[in-house]
Amino acid sequence: MACTAVQPNLTAREQAHFLYETIPSGLFRVEDEHERIAWRISPEPFPLSPQSAARIEQIGADLLAFYRALNALYLRSARGTAPAFIADYLDLGKPEHIVRLARQNRFKQDLPGVIRPDLLLTDDGFVATELDSIPGGLGFVGAMTEAYCKLGIESIGGVDGMPLAFAGMLRSASGVAEPATAVVVSDESGDYRAEMNWIADAVRRLRAGNVYVCAPQDIVFTEDALFVRLPDGREEKLDVLYRNFELFDLLNIPKQELMLYAARHGRVKMTPPPKAQLEEKLSFALLHHPALAALWRAEMGSGAYDRVRALMPRTWVLDPRPLPPQASLDDLTASGVPVNDWKQLLDLGKSERTFVTKPSGFSELAWGSRGVKIANDLTKEEWAQALDTALASYERTPYVLQRFHKGKRLRQPYFDRAKDEIAHFEGRVRLCPYYFVPSTSSGQATAAEQNVTLGGVLATVAPSDKHLIHGMKEAVMAPCVVKEGGY
Repeated sequence: MACTAVQPNLTAREQAHFLYETIPSGLFRVEDEHERIAWRISPEPFPLSPQSAARIEQIGADLLAFYRALNALYLRSARGTAPAFIADYLDLGKPEHIVRLARQNRFKQDLPGVIRPDLLLTDDGFVATELDSIPGGLGFVGAMTEAYCKLGIESIGGVDGMPLAFAGMLRSASGVAEPATAVVVSDESGDYRAEMNWIADAVRRLRAGNVYVCAPQDIVFTEDALFVRLPDGREEKLDVLYRNFELFDLLNIPKQELMLYAARHGRVKMTPPPKAQLEEKLSFALLHHPALAALWRAEMGSGAYDRVRALMPRTWVLDPRPLPPQASLDDLTASGVPVNDWKQLLDLGKSERTFVTKPSGFSELAWGSRGVKIANDLTKEEWAQALDTALASYERTPYVLQRFHKGKRLRQPYFDRAKDEIAHFEGRVRLCPYYFVPSTSSGQATAAEQNVTLGGVLATVAPSDKHLIHGMKEAVMAPCVVKEGGY
């Protein structure tokens, strides 16, 4: 559907007023009950240059190649045809039932159907600080894109890009033209329920499939099939179960054993697959490991390997085991001296502490920036405590040390509601492209064969004095548009 302005020729201030009233409330948690929107409104989408947009398109295929390679190397490591430390690291801190799930034949070749990186825009290009395969924002971005479309502005992906790409992924996963899908949202993931309702409604409105959002308790199991109980009391047989809950919380999910049984026995397709090893940030460290370079290159192809390696910041596993005296950590120095012991990092001055520590995965601390510590934001004592905590957590929740990159400073317009005018602030931007994978089969493929669909791109612009960029009330959040002269 083309974007046609329902209210043309508005001023920037009038556009912001229109957006504030048009974007559905409730899709994002609001701290102030008197506010409809929990962030700053921009009168226009965030502008990306054609060159940046083309690079973002390429990143989708490259990240799919990375996931395929990560999956293959993990399985090879588990059966002894690749270095054992790959699987050892990726299984660290996980109970046996989670490891067994990851290696089930039914799920062996399955990959996530949605890939969302956090791309920091720096003066030197993009840096991918995170990867998420159960991302929030699908309905949120779709609803904002629709609102801007009513101003005649078409964002990247198009007005129906998010729901149609989501539906295409579900069709491919199930092999059914109009699959019945249950988006199962746990209590722990309850903040995403409203926006998932939006995207489910949009898919049904576009007649692209029957998608329903439900709680785990609404799933009905039989030996032959899995069903969802609808609000009107009907039960519909499911083709796909979209897992909107985290694996670290699995034992707290009602009926999880029945859902997994149905998925293992081919009664329903579960996406993303229950493979916790694909959700670990320490995979960035494995990508940069010099002993694995030839394996990664063989699995991904030289072009994708080089591009993803340049995209992902240098990362190290915070492994407390001592190194031999003659060994050092690859490409890590403290005051110009190769690091042999993590304690060498303790005496670094703030300006030298260009690092972030974060839990790798499989923890309630590993999402939403909950466990992230930026080293140069901390006092010397706090930095020592952050390192101690990370190293002490190795066996149950491994942490990574990641090189910190500063975002590019830019001037961002926003609607100041208190003054009823368009104002500006100096900020830094995080871009979140939403890639949908129509085929999750593993194996070597060229970039042209990967068929990754870009449904939309979310920009979050935070004031430049905020080192962590996320959906805060001081930030602008908007979809992206391709524009000459953009960033």
